[in-house]
Amino acid sequence: MRSGLIRIAVCLNTIALAAVLTMPSAFAAPKTESVTGQVGDSMCGLKHEMDGSAAECTRACIKQGSKYALIQGEKVYTLETKDATALAELDKLAGENATVKGIVTGTTIAVTSVAPAK
Repeated sequence: MRSGLIRIAVCLNTIALAAVLTMPSAFAAPKTESVTGQVGDSMCGLKHEMDGSAAECTRACIKQGSKYALIQGEKVYTLETKDATALAELDKLAGENATVKGIVTGTTIAVTSVAPAK
């Protein structure tokens, strides 16, 4: 009887260990990624609608309440940040290529830093 209980305990421990090892890393901290593209705005996205340069259009749209965006090919990432330094750098790099570091979730990047693209 005792050896049967030991086998059951070992089996349950094995199942529990297997379950833990195969669980997705949902509890792991999100990973910071670097994404490079052109700084634009989420209202215009891939195509600027206003006359003038991409930088002028981006700045005008931001003043109207749009959010900064990073355009990479056909993909548009909305940039989320309240950091004054990051916002100033995005304004400075409007219409130009930049590398944005942050947590990417779908088409949104929670920005941790912004730098000119190399």
